[in-house]
This record gives sequence, structure tokens and C-alpha cells, in this order.
Amino acid sequence: MTATALRRDFGSLRAVDDVDLRVEGGAVFGFLGPNGAGKSTVVKMLTTILQPTAGQALVAGYDVRHQGHEVRSAIGVALQEVGLDTLMTARELLVLQARLFGASGAEAHRIAERLLVTVDLADVEAKKRVGEYSGGMKRRLDLALALVHDPLVLFLDEPTTGLDPVSRVAIWEEVRRLNRERGITVFLTTQYLEEADRLADRLAIIDRGRIVAEGTPRELKRRVGDEVVELQFGDASAAERAAGLLADLAPQRQVSGDEVRVYAAVAAELVPALVRRVDDAGLALRGLTVAQPTLDDVFLRLTGRHAETAGDRTDGNGDGIEADPARADGGLQP
Repeated sequence: MTATALRRDFGSLRAVDDVDLRVEGGAVFGFLGPNGAGKSTVVKMLTTILQPTAGQALVAGYDVRHQGHEVRSAIGVALQEVGLDTLMTARELLVLQARLFGASGAEAHRIAERLLVTVDLADVEAKKRVGEYSGGMKRRLDLALALVHDPLVLFLDEPTTGLDPVSRVAIWEEVRRLNRERGITVFLTTQYLEEADRLADRLAIIDRGRIVAEGTPRELKRRVGDEVVELQFGDASAAERAAGLLADLAPQRQVSGDEVRVYAAVAAELVPALVRRVDDAGLALRGLTVAQPTLDDVFLRLTGRHAETAGDRTDGNGDGIEADPARADGGLQP
């Protein structure tokens, strides 16, 4: 999969700004960013739901602008909003989906039974309607529906949003198993950094419609530094003051709320001097921790925000873009 100078405008708003991507076949590619960064808009263009304003994208070798049917035949898509008929059973939905993709009646039933086993729903009571399923069960069924035609590429848009930790881990294991055993290329968008770290072979970070970093999780964490010292204060103003006082000791530092994060090659050599400087200034230090850098540190350094808590430029419908301020009704142009 490749994208070159991919762009999407909504009126006067540029939601996706000249995005370049390359995803190798058989890889799990993570697409990171906060709500409003443009993740879902990129996915909608790559899956032919939205037409790009400019640029080119090839998915499974097909042009998303001019070969939409071929693209849709080669991909499976599980979007952020799970759209399942709550009055049907899982088997009924899977059989229907398989028939829509051209399977015969007998073949559709075989596909349904195989996929129920794949996503660990085979033991669910056969007559149980989807409306009675838990959130995790619905996500697994949505994943199965995306697999009925054996796609080459699987798009997962925020697949574990709103799930409890146990269900989230179950989805992670299923995605990795599908990638490993069936060789499916997975394009995963998420704001959960642990999810990207656990699953992605390579990832890109998008912020305000632009790619701000790309690489393996290990490569991106190396950019931050070897260790992170987190200093916790009573409030944001104390943290801002401390950051100024520590400028000469810690050129690489970041303020986030009531915390100051300092990036250093060897934290143990720097911590005593940091504590003395803060203490001499009469600032109350509430806590201090030393850790290895995480993807959250990467995102914080690049954008000034935590990926899992930032959430601006949303339109209220989950598309992750602002309404066009030039329009009187504040809505989005189709």
C-alpha cells in the first residue's frame, strides 16, 4: 500500500495535508494520533469511502480513485463505529455477508462456521441475537465480517475503543494471529499507544493532518533519549516555573500539566542536580520517577500533547475533523 501527497479538504479546512505512506505486504502498520488528527479521514480515503482532494493512493496495487471496485474486493474494513443488525444472529450476518461477496449458500455457511471459530464465537448460543452481545463480542464479530472474502489488506479503525482491558487484549491476540498465520496486511489506526507498541511492526504518527514521524516503535523511542525523568509538582504553574529553572541542566524537557519530563542519556547522573535545583527554588516536588521512553513520550515530544488524552478538531461524529467555520450551519461539506 502506498500513498503520495494524499490530501483531503472539507471546504476551507484541510483535514489531511500531503500524507505519504508506504506499507509493506504482510506487515502490521500502526497509524497513531489523537482524536482529530486525521486518522479516520485517511482510512476513509484508502478504503474508497471518501475521494481524495489531491494525491494518489494504491491499495493492493489498485488506485483508490479509479479502481474502487477492485480495491473494495481486496480489502476488509472494520471501522470505529460497529454497524451490526442487532436483531440478527452472528451466523445470519456472516452468511449474508458471504453471499453479498458472491459465495453460494453452502459455501457461505461453511465460511460463517469457520470464521466463528476464528474469532472465538463458535460456542455462543446459536439463536442469540447480536443485540445481546457484549462490546468485545461485537468487535470480534465485526472483525469476522471483514474477513469473509479473505482480504489481502485489513483496515482496523480504533478496533478496541471502549472495550475493557480483557476484551482489548483478546482483540490484540486475534489481530496478531491473523497476520502471522494468514499473512494479512493490517492497517491499524489507534490512539492507544500500548496497542501500537504491542502490534505494529512499523508505525506513523499523524498530527493535525500531517505525518510527524515514521519508523519502528524502537526507532521512534530512541529519538526521545535513553531515559525519562518525570518530575511531578502541585500544579501547572509550578511545573512551568521548574521547566524554566532546569533549562541549562536539561535542554530536552517537556511540560505537561503539573509534570515536567526530562530526557537524558543516563538519568542517575542528572537526578541529584535536578532535585537540588528544584529544592533551592523552594518548589515542592510531589514525586519523581525514572523510566524508559514510551511511545507516549515520542508523541509528547513531537506534538506537545499526550496521544491518549488529546482530542481537538473533532466534528462530533467521529470523523476527527472540525466543522468548516466558514459555513453558517457549522456542518461539514459532503
